[in-house]
Amino acid sequence: MRVLVTGAAGFIGSELSLQLLKRGDEIIGIDNLNDYYDVALKEARLARTTAFTGYTDIRTSIDDRAAVAEIFASYRPERVVNLAAQAGVRYSLENPQAYVDTNLVGFANILEGCRHHDVEHLVYASSSSVYGSNTNMPFSVHDNVDHPVSLYAASKKANELMAHTYSHLYRIPTTGLRFFTVYGPWGRPDMAYFRFTQNILAGKPIDVFNNGNHQRDFTYIDDIIEGVIRALDRIAEPNPDWSGDAPDSATSTAPYRLYNIGNNQPVELMYFIKVLEDCLGRQAEKNLLPMQPGDVKATYANIDDLVRDVGYRPATPIEQGIAKFVAWYLDYHRL
Repeated sequence: MRVLVTGAAGFIGSELSLQLLKRGDEIIGIDNLNDYYDVALKEARLARTTAFTGYTDIRTSIDDRAAVAEIFASYRPERVVNLAAQAGVRYSLENPQAYVDTNLVGFANILEGCRHHDVEHLVYASSSSVYGSNTNMPFSVHDNVDHPVSLYAASKKANELMAHTYSHLYRIPTTGLRFFTVYGPWGRPDMAYFRFTQNILAGKPIDVFNNGNHQRDFTYIDDIIEGVIRALDRIAEPNPDWSGDAPDSATSTAPYRLYNIGNNQPVELMYFIKVLEDCLGRQAEKNLLPMQPGDVKATYANIDDLVRDVGYRPATPIEQGIAKFVAWYLDYHRL
């Protein structure tokens, strides 16, 4: 297939592109390589995919409407995976406009491209952050998610609503994937586990928010990529049993689906840190801090729908995943 991947220099986007290239797909990769975090890491990720003749590297922002329209018209992708976004909950408190530009305006441009060029299937990144103030665990895609606690979360909820509108009006098959704390080699330096590793190796204290009483459904990158590819290959269809009298938020009379994509095994943050310490062979000095604005205490993914529909089965235990990350980190930084 010819697949357009946005955010192709990102953590998930680069690994997804690599695996699709290996199976023979052609990739049109879009990324603006912004400086939200280390551009050199993004370049290093891209070096793995640009080595393939089936990869086309395009440097632009998805909020550039004319550029996105030209890309769709020139390359006519059969399927699209939209992973480009301004990420980060805490940064959304500092720079909200960046989330409006990329996550809302940019996503609208992608939807318009799909609309006008007969794209077979759009898969897009949502987030576990949409669950916001919800406390009923595990989080289900069939639950109401109308109480976000950050603009980042609100922008991802908006993406789901926008996608449904286009699925309804123009019959574009769309699948939204709510990612749960993705970690692993080639990951994002703004993520806590990355900063923990950096500080532990430097002998500096690590900031542990909510006094370490967080739980996260940490999901290893390889498991995430398997799930994304399985979802991409299964074109969203209408739910024939959907009823407006008892509306299901995860399906529709339109070709629209929402899934959680997580590990289905929440881990205590302090245990995660312990495993990281064991892999590094060093103890961390912990600076215990209160809860941060926009953060949530726990995430836990109900993945029953994704298991049922595409056979998704996360298989990487936290101990194995962290060990692989540490091995990559030490090698990448030549430590």
